[in-house]
Amino acid sequence: MTERLDRQVRRSVLSSGTVVLSERMDSVRSVAAGVWVRRGTAHEQPEYRGIAHLLEHMVFKGTNRRSAQEIAAAVESTGGSLDAYTTHEHTSFQVRVPADHLGTGLDVLTDLAFSPALRAEDLDLEREVVLEEISRMEETPDDLVFELHSEFMYDGHPYGSPILGTRDTVESLDAGNLKRLHDEAYRPENIVVAVAGQVDHDELLDQVRDLWPNASASGRVTDVPILRSTAVGSKLVRRSGGRQVHLIAGARGVDHSSALRHSAIVVGQALGGGMSSRLFQKVREQLGLAYSVFSFQSYYARGGHVGAYLATRPESAAEARDTLLGELRALADHGLSRAELDEVKEQLKGQILLSLESPAARMHRLAGMVLYDEPYRNLDTLVELIEGIDLDQAAEASKLYDPEGLAVLELWPA
Repeated sequence: MTERLDRQVRRSVLSSGTVVLSERMDSVRSVAAGVWVRRGTAHEQPEYRGIAHLLEHMVFKGTNRRSAQEIAAAVESTGGSLDAYTTHEHTSFQVRVPADHLGTGLDVLTDLAFSPALRAEDLDLEREVVLEEISRMEETPDDLVFELHSEFMYDGHPYGSPILGTRDTVESLDAGNLKRLHDEAYRPENIVVAVAGQVDHDELLDQVRDLWPNASASGRVTDVPILRSTAVGSKLVRRSGGRQVHLIAGARGVDHSSALRHSAIVVGQALGGGMSSRLFQKVREQLGLAYSVFSFQSYYARGGHVGAYLATRPESAAEARDTLLGELRALADHGLSRAELDEVKEQLKGQILLSLESPAARMHRLAGMVLYDEPYRNLDTLVELIEGIDLDQAAEASKLYDPEGLAVLELWPA
């Protein structure tokens, strides 16, 4: 079944349950192609934390047809690139290649998704790589503070679990665990394929059908547990080394399907999305309290969070904390001004226009639409949606930053 979502955008569902989307861009000569597996950290049992990420690593160690070196060479010999990542809700493998090498890119992606060797001897080596990745995160305080804050704020919910897992869980996983996860999750009905660039949808479907294993849809991955609540309060953590205090103030936000999401994006941009934002101007430019200060937000299928981060010296930490919390309270109490709202909406419209010049950005947008059951929106519709955000909607989204609902974590040098 195929439907046309826009002049150059098409969506098909194969008999196996795989969803295939494409967007043709006649202005480029390349393609960005990816597969998304509906399995991530939030689906894991505590004793298996990090298994989705470890499996993402392991597929690159070799397949039934290619060695690790041959996987890389197949894509890089075209001038292209190959990448992968794991999130709390899915795992993705992607290529960027010249348009006439799309077949090679899809062949490699199919090989990775459906035919990894998952050899025990490879796991012994790759486990060490992941343990090094954990060590690097622990030695990078501006990464570590986000891990600590998520764990604190989500208070036992898997959205707060580390994507990398822990040393104990990673060391305990074996090849049998990986094979069981692969057999369960890496099935055609759990996969989304998205391609953007110089692509013909009918040819893409033929290629996917030729490469895909024969299978019929048999159901989807188990849902993430419902997020009941998030923690509120303050926590101080000390670590050896370093000369800065890293602070995060975050709170429960909205999920990806919320009608308030786009308003929250606008408010987050005004708060700390750039050099003209409130936090940058106040904390850095006017008071000189931090080099790095910004807002952030994440939207999941069953939850989400908003917040702000800064890094400063211990002697200025109290003033920086009070200033940041004061800005959050002012935002929660008063929302945005008309001039501020108009300005930030123009910023976001410009960012959308610039991002959509990239095949990779369009590919991600297509995949996200399916992964989060969103309707397709063309550029004009997106602009209208942003334009339609009013002061009342911005005020409602601003209340997400009310200090009474914040989880504040500070990471100090010992």
